[in-house]
Amino acid sequence: MPPQITVAVATILRVFLEDPEKDHYGYDLMKKTGFASGKIYPLLARLRAAGWLTVAEEDIDPAVAGRPARRGYRLTAEGARVARLELARLNDQLRPSAALRGLRLGEELQ
Repeated sequence: MPPQITVAVATILRVFLEDPEKDHYGYDLMKKTGFASGKIYPLLARLRAAGWLTVAEEDIDPAVAGRPARRGYRLTAEGARVARLELARLNDQLRPSAALRGLRLGEELQ
């Protein structure tokens, strides 16, 4: 089932669409979105369950690197397609209507 496009989902999808061919790591996503790990990782899990993300674990030796292997998240082709469509739809919904664009500051709708 596709995830609901909330503000948080839209925010993280925008980050992925900045460079859809790049692996994005949890910590980097937290810095770019301002979301805490308790918010990022459930979002990533939902997007992955929907088939919009793939996950690849870094191929390192944690003992040599001195840290655990990171998981890289990347949009699937379908994820990128749906993300673009959903963000465009959201943008259209947020665009002021013709009636509102014609108003001047202080005027009211009739």
